[in-house]
Amino acid sequence: MRYYVNMNSQQNGDHEVHKSGCTWMPDVENRKYLGNFDYCYQAVNESRKHYRQTNGCYYCSNACHTQ
Repeated sequence: MRYYVNMNSQQNGDHEVHKSGCTWMPDVENRKYLGNFDYCYQAVNESRKHYRQTNGCYYCSNACHTQ
């Protein structure tokens, strides 16, 4: 699955990681391609190389979403 991170942070500072096709996917100009991964955890780890505060999308990467 292809994963992307929102380059714009949420109000709490999180940069959310999304699977390709997610309803909540950020606009093209606001997302960074992370790569193809089997699990969202791998994508979140890749995102942390760019953004320290990263979280999985509640809707498409719920296993990696923290409260």
